[in-house]
Amino acid sequence: MSIMIPAWQDGALVPMEKLMVHRLGLKHKAVSVFVFWQGKVLLQQRALEKYHSPGLWANTCCTHPDWDEPSNTCATRRLKDEMGITGLSLEFAKTLEYRAKVGADMIEHEVVDCYVAHCIDEPHIDLNPNEVMDSVWITLEDLKSSIARSPDTYTEWLKIYVRDHHHSLFPHSQAETV
Repeated sequence: MSIMIPAWQDGALVPMEKLMVHRLGLKHKAVSVFVFWQGKVLLQQRALEKYHSPGLWANTCCTHPDWDEPSNTCATRRLKDEMGITGLSLEFAKTLEYRAKVGADMIEHEVVDCYVAHCIDEPHIDLNPNEVMDSVWITLEDLKSSIARSPDTYTEWLKIYVRDHHHSLFPHSQAETV
């Protein structure tokens, strides 16, 4: 089954096959979610069956919207599909762009809509084993230290988010509601 995602070709956004987009390193739309609870962010360890970056630690949830799917709808859908988390109020944080080699001769060149959720109570997590093999709550400081010690255990995009965008994606204030 072919998965079609929004990608730019000759300056126009068109539906393109996901694997081809990554093999060619074409700029495409993406979504990332960061869930916070008690000053920590929830990370996922990608399943070993993933076609790139298997077994590496990433932010709470990251994916590509289906063609013509709004980013906020995609973020809510994939948070449930990957982590089994529902009922959170996702807040748009920012749009960013990055390009990185992600192994297996693939390149992520993403224009990412990033969303955050701040939880008062710990959310119920029910990992989808086809997508995620483990999860952990970690502070930004501990995450930075861990990336410095063991960079090869983290996805390229998480390293970019932490290095270049931590001020807007990892707010210092404990926030409001679920």
